[in-house]
Amino acid sequence: MSAPPDRSLLRRPGPPPSVTGEDVRAAAELLRGVVTVTPVEDSRALTAIAGVPVLLKCENLQRAGSFKIRGAYVRMARLPDEQRARGVVAASAGNHAQGVALAARLLGIGAVVYMPVDAALPKIAATREYGAEVRLHGASVDEALAAALAESERTGAVLIHPFDHADVVAGQGTLGLEILEQVPDVRTILVPVGGGGLAAGVVAAVRSARSDVRVVGVQAAGAAAYPASLAAGHPVTAHGLATMADGIAVGTPGAVPFGVLHADRTEVRTVTENELSRALLLVAERAKLLVEPSGAAAVAAVLADPGAFEGPVVAILSGGNIDPLVLLRVVRHGLASAGRYLHLRVRVDDTPGSLARLMTRLAASGGNVMHVAHTRTGSGLALHQAEVDVQLETKGPDHCAQVLRDLQADGYGVEPG
Repeated sequence: MSAPPDRSLLRRPGPPPSVTGEDVRAAAELLRGVVTVTPVEDSRALTAIAGVPVLLKCENLQRAGSFKIRGAYVRMARLPDEQRARGVVAASAGNHAQGVALAARLLGIGAVVYMPVDAALPKIAATREYGAEVRLHGASVDEALAAALAESERTGAVLIHPFDHADVVAGQGTLGLEILEQVPDVRTILVPVGGGGLAAGVVAAVRSARSDVRVVGVQAAGAAAYPASLAAGHPVTAHGLATMADGIAVGTPGAVPFGVLHADRTEVRTVTENELSRALLLVAERAKLLVEPSGAAAVAAVLADPGAFEGPVVAILSGGNIDPLVLLRVVRHGLASAGRYLHLRVRVDDTPGSLARLMTRLAASGGNVMHVAHTRTGSGLALHQAEVDVQLETKGPDHCAQVLRDLQADGYGVEPG
């Protein structure tokens, strides 16, 4: 008969355990020599936009590519020997999976990780390379988590939750201690928020030392459970999550992090998909850093409301594990959002030379044609018409507007692509 599962993550009556600055400092001792003290880099581009100093905490350069190793290691390092012997189980779309797998390898613990069937192949491969057994299950992290919980109950393996445990929150909070040491005059810290473990840990770390530092959480508008939850005073589930930032696409806040953030009255803002993609592009181009969409959320908050934050501002780049195919789509989306990529459908006469004349006109406008599709038949086309689907690289919003004006002045029928 298997040993009973660890049920410390299942919600119980009464308030969830709190996390203090002392808890975070104790976690930092456990992590000494295990995690990298990631650098903080000045961002001249964001400083110019915000009008105050903006710095980037480069947790995308952490071991396993994100902050998740911090909480996973602390949680697992504190397991008694009999629980370590039963192994651990987790569920994740990628970052937590890699953090758990690496922590398990470092601690000599067997690990099974459930991932959604459509999880990015590089994240699946990395999790396996760290030594964990990967099982693909379900269409979402929530479904994978249900399978992981069932595995825990069946085998007695300890469920390592991605955010809803005091040890995990304390481990993530060590990032906040690093910020206080690296930027002693920091006044605002911007933190990506999914389940809330990182933000709660940073709040716990900062509040015990600096009451003057403002911590602001940032969620994707398409997966924002925290604003409604904080307003209601209890976790509220957000349905129909839709965002490119899969690392922070969490439907229900964790009880432990929610308790910390609610007690602190932490503000949580939302950012759009356009702002996320623009932020990722800016970090890549100007800071020469590769981040995933969720890792760019803090930067997106600066772009969305540049004058809202007292400086110095530290924006946490929480992760850099991005599928190259997703990166390609996000960069294209970011170029469009920044007005440097224009997609048009143009009606032309279906006569010899019409397509060549359109391409010549676009070349004269300074647009760089990236893709062309020429359609001669369709339900919306007259007998004498053809439609040209054109993707252009441009020089910015003003240039986009000028290209449209030039085409319309020449009599072309133009619609956005």
